[in-house]
Amino acid sequence: MLITASFLAAIIPMITYLLIIWRTDRYDREPLSLVLINYFYGAVGAIIIAVAGSGFISTVISFLISNKQTIDRIDTILVAPVVEEITKGFFLFLMVSGRKFDNMTDGIVYGGAIGLGFGMTENFFYFVGYGHTFADWLGIVIIRTLFSGVMHCVSTGTLGAFLGYSKFKSQFIKITFPFYGLGIAIFIHFLWNFSVSFESTTIPGFLFIIFTIAVFITVFSISLLGERKIIFRELLAETEAGLIPREHLLFLNSNKRNKPGWIDESIRKLYIRAATTLAFRKMQARNSSGVSKNYYEQDIAHYRNFIRELLSNA
Repeated sequence: MLITASFLAAIIPMITYLLIIWRTDRYDREPLSLVLINYFYGAVGAIIIAVAGSGFISTVISFLISNKQTIDRIDTILVAPVVEEITKGFFLFLMVSGRKFDNMTDGIVYGGAIGLGFGMTENFFYFVGYGHTFADWLGIVIIRTLFSGVMHCVSTGTLGAFLGYSKFKSQFIKITFPFYGLGIAIFIHFLWNFSVSFESTTIPGFLFIIFTIAVFITVFSISLLGERKIIFRELLAETEAGLIPREHLLFLNSNKRNKPGWIDESIRKLYIRAATTLAFRKMQARNSSGVSKNYYEQDIAHYRNFIRELLSNA
């Protein structure tokens, strides 16, 4: 009974958070299958690697320090934030290298997915291991669902935002910003673990996470607004070139795009997806070079032809 209740309490809130983040990415939504792969890596792969890495470092520390309580505090406050954020971030670096990784929003979504997966598995073990009475179990479920699990989402999502922002910037930003993002992710994790390790700092820790979540939501909103501007700017040139009708432009970069009536319903979803992808490929091509630039330019030609045929047949 405890295991079943703990499993449901761990997975339902994290999956709900994941779907909210995924649905909020309304202009260039990532494939749900890829988002779930990132979630699964956080839930299984990152956990396994983090446990192995933390265990190794703890063993080394035990040769230097004999006090068990001190070792536990070091593991929680110092070792866990560094090892876990690097472990979660590893998969994000692989995602960024993909040519279809567009911008900061993608990094937030994929990073958040990894963090939520990690938080789900970690929560489950806490629920099973520390829920000795129903009151204890319920208290742990509430705190870890509202704060600890979300902390993992915010910290890794923050790293993802820095990776996504830097991908199409100058070489200096590409090199330095990932380290800034990782440093901030580790700091968020460290401050939370530190605050809940002492009774006197628990309330400030809760307030810090609430503030961090508010900043995370704000950055996510700004990133979505940036996507809207990219779509308008890039497709405006296609309107002036005669590819996309001018009356479609304001629909394609707004929430009205998902409402029927402004274009033949049989092609609406295909048209939106193709036009949005065209806009982002143009931005990517302009900020790329070499093989990547050639790839994006070929994709631009493909989507222009696809849109031309789609509208002419409609």
